[in-house]
Amino acid sequence: MNTSTNKVFIRLLLPAVVILFSGCASVPEIKPAAQNQSRVITYALSLRGTPYRYGKSSPEDGFDCSGFVKHVYEKQGITLPRTVKDMALSLPQIPKNDVHSGDLVFFNTNGKSFSHVGIYVNNDKFVHAPSQRTGKVLVSNLKNSYWKKHYIGVRRPK
Repeated sequence: MNTSTNKVFIRLLLPAVVILFSGCASVPEIKPAAQNQSRVITYALSLRGTPYRYGKSSPEDGFDCSGFVKHVYEKQGITLPRTVKDMALSLPQIPKNDVHSGDLVFFNTNGKSFSHVGIYVNNDKFVHAPSQRTGKVLVSNLKNSYWKKHYIGVRRPK
């Protein structure tokens, strides 16, 4: 083979070799979300933009944080308590490093434990009905300094 043919051969062969051997590398296992968790997230995200209304728990009337979470889970056949505190006290605690889509993330936003709740989506994002000030259901980031400062734990609905 001449030099030109060798260069073409190497350019064609090298990517194939890289692909072949990369399959032998350790790839982290990606666990699919449980079926009901996928439906929970899909439905919760479909409610983005719904108005925030204290004490309410429906798409027609609006949501406060616990009303939003309760409504989303009830649509999946899972009954949760109405208040943030009761949700937190009735559900098993999960280590932060084991959080999955559909888990509930809890915050202390007013000096009282368990005063806000949202639904973990993935990649440090959660969907929630934050406040009258923000005015609607939206997605926030747990790495945001406010949420990071007020974060107090994760619970998993059964």
